[in-house]
Amino acid sequence: MTSPDSTNTKAPLAERLVFSKRPVVMLLMLIATLVLAWQATQLKVAASFEKMIPTNHEYVVNFLENRADLTSLGNVVRVTVQAKEGDIFNAEYLETLKQVTDKAFYIPGVNRPEMASLWTANVRWTSVTEEGLEGGQVIPATYNGDAQSIAQVRQNVELSGQIGRLVGNDFKSTIVYLPLLEINPETGNRLDYKEFSERIETELRNQFNSDKIEIRVTGFAKIVGDLIEGASQVVMFFGIAVLITLVMLFLYSRSVKSTLATLACSIIAVIWQLGLLNAMGMGLDPYSMLVPFLVFAIGVSHGVQVVGAIAHKQGEGHNKLDSARLAFRGLYIAGLTALVSDGFGFATLMVIDIPVIRDLAIAASVGVAVIILTNLVLLPLIMSYLGVDEKAVTKLREDESGSNKLWHFISGFAQAKMAKGALALGLVLLAVGLWGNANVQIGDLDKGAPELRADSRYNLDNAYVTDNYSTSTDVFVVMVETEMDGCIKYNTLAAVDLFQWTIEQVPGVQSSISLADRSKFVISAYSEGDLKWNALNRNQFVLNGTISGMNLSDGLFSSDCSFMPIIVFLEDHKADTLKRVVAAAEEFIANTDTGDAKFKLAAGNAGIEAATNEVVERAQVEMLIWVYGVVAILVWLAFRSVRTVICIIAPLALTSLLCSALMVALGIGVKVATLPVIALGVGIGVDYGIYIYGKLEEYLKQGMPFAQAYFETLKSTGKAVVFTGLTLGIGVATWAFSPIKFQADMGLLLTFMFLWNMVGAVVFLPALAHFLDRRGEKA
Repeated sequence: MTSPDSTNTKAPLAERLVFSKRPVVMLLMLIATLVLAWQATQLKVAASFEKMIPTNHEYVVNFLENRADLTSLGNVVRVTVQAKEGDIFNAEYLETLKQVTDKAFYIPGVNRPEMASLWTANVRWTSVTEEGLEGGQVIPATYNGDAQSIAQVRQNVELSGQIGRLVGNDFKSTIVYLPLLEINPETGNRLDYKEFSERIETELRNQFNSDKIEIRVTGFAKIVGDLIEGASQVVMFFGIAVLITLVMLFLYSRSVKSTLATLACSIIAVIWQLGLLNAMGMGLDPYSMLVPFLVFAIGVSHGVQVVGAIAHKQGEGHNKLDSARLAFRGLYIAGLTALVSDGFGFATLMVIDIPVIRDLAIAASVGVAVIILTNLVLLPLIMSYLGVDEKAVTKLREDESGSNKLWHFISGFAQAKMAKGALALGLVLLAVGLWGNANVQIGDLDKGAPELRADSRYNLDNAYVTDNYSTSTDVFVVMVETEMDGCIKYNTLAAVDLFQWTIEQVPGVQSSISLADRSKFVISAYSEGDLKWNALNRNQFVLNGTISGMNLSDGLFSSDCSFMPIIVFLEDHKADTLKRVVAAAEEFIANTDTGDAKFKLAAGNAGIEAATNEVVERAQVEMLIWVYGVVAILVWLAFRSVRTVICIIAPLALTSLLCSALMVALGIGVKVATLPVIALGVGIGVDYGIYIYGKLEEYLKQGMPFAQAYFETLKSTGKAVVFTGLTLGIGVATWAFSPIKFQADMGLLLTFMFLWNMVGAVVFLPALAHFLDRRGEKA
C-alpha cells in the first residue's frame, strides 16, 4: 500500500507539522498536561452576588448607586427559629433565640450593625400613652425569664409592628435577619458562600435543631451554598458519563486501545480547560460547573470521528502511521471548522450582559479551543503508535460488507420519495416549534428558588416563611430620591402613599411599607391612636416630628433624608407576577406628578429578578442571531455554498424551535440557567452536519451518485454521528436525577437537542440536500 505522501504530491502543511516530529509534539503535550493538571487542582468553586445580576441594567445601576442606603434590603439571609410546640413566649424558646442571635452575630460576612432579632437593640416597640409616645427595646435589659418578663415581651412584640415581619403571624416563630457584606472583613476577599452556608448549617441548624426547635434558612447566599453543595454531585455525574461512554465506545469500536485513547484525550481536554481557567484567574460557579462535561462530550464526538477514520484506513490495508496520517488529512479541515464554529457559537453568549453567563461562554470557548489540540492532534498521534485492534478492523470489514439494512433505509432520505416525506414531517414539526417559541415564557415559573427542586430543604423553608409571615422573601423595592431633607415633605410622602395604594391593588402583591406608613402611625399615635388620624398631615412641623427618634437601621430613609425605599412584598417572583408589578410601577411613574421626588426601579431580589428577565428577553433573540449568523458564515467559508449552509443550519434551527416547545410542555422558562442551552446545543449539533456533509462531498467528488454517496457516508461518518448522539444523550440524561433543578432541566433539554440534532443531521440534512444540491437532483 502506498504511503500517505505518495497519494498526494505533497502532504498538507498541518499534517507535516504534526507528524514529522511526533515524539517532540507528544512530549510537549505531556508537559502541558502535567502543568495544567496542577493548575486544575487549584481551581475553586465560588459565586458572587454581583456576577449573577445584570450590572449594566438600569434597575441594577439604580440599586448599586443607592446600595449604601439599602444595606438591609440587598443580599440578606433570614434565619427562622420555629417553635414546634406552643409559641415563642416561653423562657426556653427566648433563650434559644438569644443563642442563635449571638452565634449568627459572629459568622464572618454578617453586617453586624444592621442585623435584627428580638434580642437586638434596633428592634423596638412604640406605644401611645396619656403623656405621648413611649418606646424601648422589645426584650429589655431587665428581662430575666420569669412569667412577668415574658408577659412584658409579649406586650412589647404586639406594640413593635414586627408581627408578620420578624415575628410569625401565628407567634410560633421569629426571624434573625442577617444582611451580608460582599467582602469578608476577616480575609479581605469576597464572601465565600460555600463556607458561609456550611457555617450556617454547622453552627445554627445542626446545633439548635431539636424536637422543640426547627431552624429554617432562606436568602441568596443560602441558595448559592446549596447549589454549590449539590453541584459537587456533578463529579458523580461526570463519572457516570465516563463509564457510559467507555462501555458504548467499546461496543462501537470493539477496540480497547482506541476506546481508552479516545477517553483519555477527552479527559485531557477537560484537564487543560480547568487548568487554563485557573491560570486566567477564573473559577467555576454553579452554572459553569456543567461546562467540563460538555467539553468532554465534544471531545468524544470528535474523537469517535478520528478513530473511526483510522479504522477505515487500516481496513483498506494502510499501516498504523499511514492510517493516522490519512485520517488526520481527511478530517482536520472539517474538524477544525466544526470546533471553530463551536467556539464562536459559545462566544456569542458574551452578548448576554450577565457576568455569570459571560464566564460560562469563556469557559466553553476555552474548552473547545483545547479540543483542537487534544482530539484532532494528540489522538491521531497516539493512534499512530497504538493502531486499532485487528479484531476491530475485521469486525468493521464484516459490518460494511453485510446487508446494512439500517444504513440502506436511512440513505433513502437522500432520494425523492423519502426526502419529500421527511420535509413534510419537518414542516409539521416547524409549526409545533413556532407555537412553542410563541408561548415560551421568560423568567421563573415556580415559587421559591427555581434552581432547586420544589421539595428541597431550601424551598420548604421558603414556603414556611411565605405562609406564616406577611412579608415574604420576594422583595421589590422602589427607590425614591429627593433633595436633602425632602423625604419628609408632604408632597413626597403623599406620592409615596399613593404609589403604595396603587401597587397593593396588583395581583401577587402581599403588602408594602415605607416612611409614609410610619409617619401616619405616629400621627395617629399622637391622637390617642384614633384611626381617623391615620393619615398624612400637611403641617410640616407635624411631619418633622414623626421621624424624630426613628432608628436609621429600620432602613426607611437615609441619614440626610434625601432617599427612601418603598418596600413591596410579593407572593412570589414568577415571571407573570414581576411583569404585572413592573408594568404598574412604570405606569405610575410615567403618569403621576411626583413633584421633586424621583421614583426609580428597582432593588430587592424581585427587582433584580425583573431586570434579569428583561436582559434575558432581549438577549435571547440577539444571541440566536449571533450564534446562527456566525455558524452560517463559518460553514459557508468551509464549503463555499449557500445551499450547503441551508442544509446544515436548517435542521439545527428546527431543533432549537422544538426545544422551545419542549420548554413550554415541561413548564420551564427562559432564564439565566436555560438560556445558554440553545447556544450549547447548536454549537455541538453543527459538528454532526459538518462531518456528514464533508464526507458526502468527498464521495460526490469521486463521481458517486448522490444516494450511493450518502450510503457510503452513513457507513463511516454517519455511523459515528448516530453513536455520538446516542452516547451523549444517555450521558446527559443522568442529570435528570440531580437535586439541582436547573441542572436537571439542562440535562433534559440537552438530551433532546443532542438526539434531535443527530436525527436532523442523518434525516433532514440529506432530504434538503436532495432538492437543494444539484447533484442530489440527479440521484
